[in-house]
Amino acid sequence: MAANMYRVGDYVYFENSSSNPLLIRRIEELNKTANGNVEAKVVCFYRRRDISSTLIALADKHARELEEEMENSEMADLPEKQKHQLRHRELFLSRQLESLPATHIRGKCCVTLLNETEALKSYLDREDAFFYSLVYDPQQKTLLADKGEIRIGNKYQADITDLLNEGEEDSRDLMKLEEKVWDPNSSLTEKQIDQFLVVARSVGTFARALDCSSSVRQPSLHMSAAAASRDITLFHAMDMLHANSYDMTRAIAALVPQGGPVLCRDEMEEWSASE
Repeated sequence: MAANMYRVGDYVYFENSSSNPLLIRRIEELNKTANGNVEAKVVCFYRRRDISSTLIALADKHARELEEEMENSEMADLPEKQKHQLRHRELFLSRQLESLPATHIRGKCCVTLLNETEALKSYLDREDAFFYSLVYDPQQKTLLADKGEIRIGNKYQADITDLLNEGEEDSRDLMKLEEKVWDPNSSLTEKQIDQFLVVARSVGTFARALDCSSSVRQPSLHMSAAAASRDITLFHAMDMLHANSYDMTRAIAALVPQGGPVLCRDEMEEWSASE
């Protein structure tokens, strides 16, 4: 029974034609249509056969460079048959979404980002195991790496100053290096601060009720209240307390200026539930 249960996040096979290999997709959403059928919104993964020969050459070049960086000759030591099999285990992630009938699902598989510490042969040892390291854009016909890079140099890393000798004073102006954003020794008690944070969350919930885009993303009061309780709201509330010298009356007024309640929103609210 468990083998036939599919959830959001599962990697699955889809059949679209008896003459073609099974499609590999990741389930993003499962929705029931008006006629009672279940439809899956999925992320597309592409096989080597689905991309142009130019991009395949680019993918092979990326694989060779990765092998050199890893100083790993494992791929070169593999027999030709296993090399061929391994190429068929490579997929290309895309940002493309499509909707397919759930009745076309033909089982689960496993797809992982290529792990540089894992033996390549391990993908052949596991049934239904695939890997990817590049992202394919079907519209632009491009391949890009699916991870960032570490940049080195003065533009990207801070210069570490020499350790002070014993008895030597720090000649830097510390006031220019840091800014006080919170005073734990203020006149407010912990209970008063907690009460103010509850007020800030309430204002955040009301602000989402007034905002049209928020009401679409969080259609229920429960979801709006949860979004208003995120750290971004609490950080703003504590900033307002500090900026108003821990005067509760002035800080509450700052939460609700003349234009209406302040809406604090972070990046997480821009993501869908499946993301």
